[in-house]
Amino acid sequence: MAKRAFNLPNMLTYGRILAVPLVVLCFFLEGRLQSSEFARWSAFLIFIVASLTDYLDGYLARAWQQTSNIGRMLDPIADKLLVATCLLLLAADTDHRGGIAGWSLWAAIIILCREILVSGLREYLAELKVSVPVTQLAKWKTTVQMVAIAFLLLGPAGDNIVPYWTQTGLVLLWVAALLTLYTGYDYFRAGLKHIVDE
Repeated sequence: MAKRAFNLPNMLTYGRILAVPLVVLCFFLEGRLQSSEFARWSAFLIFIVASLTDYLDGYLARAWQQTSNIGRMLDPIADKLLVATCLLLLAADTDHRGGIAGWSLWAAIIILCREILVSGLREYLAELKVSVPVTQLAKWKTTVQMVAIAFLLLGPAGDNIVPYWTQTGLVLLWVAALLTLYTGYDYFRAGLKHIVDE
């Protein structure tokens, strides 16, 4: 049991959870460092590495036949913690230097609400012993969402290198929000049958 809990796929998941306070720390330090770009780049790189572990932990667990109950439980939790924390940090960026403001807040709200609703649906269906598989489109949604957040975390530091870096991140965030609505509807349509039957 202990060996499964500390296998490499699970360690990658634990690392993704630990990345959450590190990203928060970067934003906290941004206003206190002479070079705010250092904090932005640090948050960006930590997020990129954490996002890659999301792919790697599942792939390795299946390839090495090291799937475990704790991994299945913590993997979606780690993903949601990382995404929700970053969206909240960007929305709280009062200077709006690469942050989410105005109409773009609705994109973040759509993403957060969908994550909460789908988690609730999955938990309910799990009690009925019903599994809702992740669709290919949902995987694309996650990829676009992660890329958008990475763009926005770097924000103004990215604008100094590539024109319209932040604006590209905001466009990708809206694309992710639209995919979120569609895939969320897909999940509820699949789950509704079981809810009605119950």
